[in-house]
Amino acid sequence: MEIEVRLFAGLRTGRFKKQVLQVPDDSRLGDILHRLDIPEDNVSLPLVNGQYSELDHSLQTGDVLSLFPAVGGG
Repeated sequence: MEIEVRLFAGLRTGRFKKQVLQVPDDSRLGDILHRLDIPEDNVSLPLVNGQYSELDHSLQTGDVLSLFPAVGGG
């Protein structure tokens, strides 16, 4: 199945901004992090189709996965 992955801020470094990926039908959000070599603790806001989702969320064909890193400030 195909999903679209959008990476934001520092998660783009050495990767991409937006890309369509072919993934197995039983893929979960956490599987995509592993595939992209993104540690789970580097993602503070994982969204599937604009809704907050847990790492065990089952993905469906056509889903849009947006990953945002933790933002530091002071």
